[in-house]
Amino acid sequence: MLLNLGSINIDHVYRVPHLPAPGETLEAETHAVVLGGKGANQSVAAARAGARVLHIGAVGAEGGWAREAMAGYGVDVTHVALREGPSGHAIINVDHQGENAIVIFPGANRTLGEGELAAALAGAGPGDTMLLQNETSGQVEAARLAAGQGLRVVYSAAPFEIGAVRAVLPFVTLLVMNEGEAAALRAALGALPEVEMIVTRGAKGAEWLRPGQGTISVPAFPVTPVDTVGAGDCFTGNLAAALDAGHAPEQAMRRAAAAAAIQVTRKGAADAMPTAAEVEALLR
Repeated sequence: MLLNLGSINIDHVYRVPHLPAPGETLEAETHAVVLGGKGANQSVAAARAGARVLHIGAVGAEGGWAREAMAGYGVDVTHVALREGPSGHAIINVDHQGENAIVIFPGANRTLGEGELAAALAGAGPGDTMLLQNETSGQVEAARLAAGQGLRVVYSAAPFEIGAVRAVLPFVTLLVMNEGEAAALRAALGALPEVEMIVTRGAKGAEWLRPGQGTISVPAFPVTPVDTVGAGDCFTGNLAAALDAGHAPEQAMRRAAAAAAIQVTRKGAADAMPTAAEVEALLR
């Protein structure tokens, strides 16, 4: 089983001719309101990959449809709470090359308490996987509880904030970052920590750094991107699902790279996550 303490956002996606410069006003070409948030994206990606996923999170009064959308993708939303305040949301600009700029408002994502986390983790144990990011409250408590119960703890250190990373690191089995986040962590600590970590490098592929065991490098699949929003979440969700299913590290990395390659050729984030059958077809 894969448990994910993660954000659920209502994404407002604007297609623009280019990303706005400081002080510039742009007219958007299109606008869409869709399910998003790093947590929701990763849960949907993992569920579409075939994992049994239990999501731990919260939405506001206007976010019930987001909760139901996740359930429609096969995610267990029993532990997604309904709050009176607003849901998290994101303003996303996407240009013609598929690059993006994003501003998020956390809303209900920052309202989770330790009691809710303990209840969600009550039935989990060795062999299960805990997935975390930095868009909710309770990451440290969840990581501590999960590690204490023998779970694999996969931490996607994004959005990057050094204080949050320092607090969670003692409980992490596998740290996942993009190359910008890895550079920021190295600058803050003076060196990368002695923990297994994956560094994603976009079109250059990804590396699994294993202290004392060498590095596993996996190339990206060559595609023409349409929309890169959620690509990292697709990679992480598929990676966690593959590891939870017992795949070896290199196999898990290749599955994650294939899934991300498919996802960036489609518009959207959660809605663009591929199925296990689609990933298998690309791998063949």
